[in-house]
Amino acid sequence: MSGIGFWIIQIPGWVLFVYLVVAQCSAAFSYALGVRIGTQEPAENITEVGVAFFKGYAGADLVFYAPLLGVALGAHATGQAWAVVALAAALGVTAYWPIACLWSVSAARGKGAWTLPREGQYWVVLPVILIWALIGLVLLVFSAST
Repeated sequence: MSGIGFWIIQIPGWVLFVYLVVAQCSAAFSYALGVRIGTQEPAENITEVGVAFFKGYAGADLVFYAPLLGVALGAHATGQAWAVVALAAALGVTAYWPIACLWSVSAARGKGAWTLPREGQYWVVLPVILIWALIGLVLLVFSAST
């Protein structure tokens, strides 16, 4: 892949990777740190079950998603033959988790002690990530077929 398609995948991909490492992976070690830096929600707003839910995403990002995304982007940047498969897997996860998160946030709205004061931010940022992942998948399909 060359040209603008390459950069459409690479630039947002590395921005997302850095965000994952700073905001999500760090929360897998210290959820309180994530709350302090504003990338995680406090238990007072989302209940202990909500914290467990978000910790689950942080843990999965730490052990699977962030490494996969970083390796896939690196392979894509260096033109490795296996990059398409790795990047397709990473972009599949990238498309999946915003949907799962938004669906859960929507289902939890108004339930019990769940009060997400910045819910609007989820509905702005996560669809952008989803759209980028879908565009990346389309670019991969078309570049692999040529």
